[in-house]
Amino acid sequence: MLSATGPARSWRLLDREIPLDGPAIAGVLNVTPDSFSDGGCFVDPGSAIARAWEIVEEGAAVLDIGAESTRPGADSISPREEWARLEPVLGGLRDLPIPISVDTSKLAVAERALDAGAAAINDVTALRRDPGLAALAARTGAGLVLMHMRGTPRTMQRDTRYGDVVYDVRAALVAARRAALEAGCAPRQVAVDPGLGFGKSVEGNLELLARLDEIAAIGAPVWIGASRKSFLGALLDVRPRDRVAGSVAACLAAARGGADVLRVHDVRETREALTVEAAVAARKVPGPSRARAAGGQG
Repeated sequence: MLSATGPARSWRLLDREIPLDGPAIAGVLNVTPDSFSDGGCFVDPGSAIARAWEIVEEGAAVLDIGAESTRPGADSISPREEWARLEPVLGGLRDLPIPISVDTSKLAVAERALDAGAAAINDVTALRRDPGLAALAARTGAGLVLMHMRGTPRTMQRDTRYGDVVYDVRAALVAARRAALEAGCAPRQVAVDPGLGFGKSVEGNLELLARLDEIAAIGAPVWIGASRKSFLGALLDVRPRDRVAGSVAACLAAARGGADVLRVHDVRETREALTVEAAVAARKVPGPSRARAAGGQG
């Protein structure tokens, strides 16, 4: 097992550093017709580019673009189709002031995306589909996110049983991170994501959030993608678009557990909640309460 050497203070993407002194926000942009939350909203490149700039204005530190749906039951598409969706959007975002992460597990797509200006690869298979992504990240210096998923999007919810979901997910992420480091990646390049909603039950997702400190103990930057996920729908009995409050609550719980990057659809709402949370935390006084220290009622 890799042991932690203390919390990572930044995440490196090419020549950029994302500071991790507080949770950073990765804004989600799906350029797909069939994503579970906003499928079809940004298929048009012009709409996608406009939304990307809104995500910047709302306070995201990273833009995470996905051109292939990974919702439960989704079929894979060809690299050619995925790139056809990505190319015009990336081409229109050359001047974006924040780095772009491309959500892909295909080496050919990742190579083209980095050539077109992307700075990171978000691999939902944690190198299981194409281990060559690690060598690509090592060669280019791109950031690499390794996410845990059992099976494929089409099959991942068929078996959500684990002996200990946190232990099993942590072990898989440690192994994937080790493979990336052995391929030549620097530790600060490689982030890990426990993959909420990807081959987990409602209870499993909650357990991962409750014990996120065990994932953070790996010593890598921790990504969390709870935004609008189905486990929130199961808890709240609401549609994806109505899961904003639940998503924000999950993000706050993740931040308290050690999450470094929060991947969200609702950037402004998440940023405002984190701002309030940080302001309250800054007022806390260590040790005995002020009332007790002043001799007030116990």
